[in-house]
Amino acid sequence: MSAQPVRPHEPDRVPRNAEGIGAALSGERRMEFYRELLAAAPEDAEAVLRRWWCEAMLDTDPAGDRLTDAALNGTLPTRSITEALEHRRAAGLPVE
Repeated sequence: MSAQPVRPHEPDRVPRNAEGIGAALSGERRMEFYRELLAAAPEDAEAVLRRWWCEAMLDTDPAGDRLTDAALNGTLPTRSITEALEHRRAAGLPVE
C-alpha cells in the first residue's frame, strides 16, 4: 500500500531539492536548513530534505495564515477520528 495525498499539489509549490527548499524558506529558517543538511551524514541527507520540504510546503501554503489564525482563535473546524475514518472509507481510501 502506498500513501497518496488527499489533495495533491500539482505541481509542488516547492521543488523537492535543496535549492527549491532553500528558496522557499526565509532568513533564519533557511540557514537552519542548510546547517542541518551540511551536517547530515550522507545516509541521513534524504530524511533532512524530506523534513524540510514539508516545512517549506507549510510555510508557502496560501491558506497558512488563515489556518494558523483559526487554530489560535479556536475556530478551526475539527472532526473526530471516527468521522475522518468514515470520510476516508466513503472516498475509497485505505484506513489501516
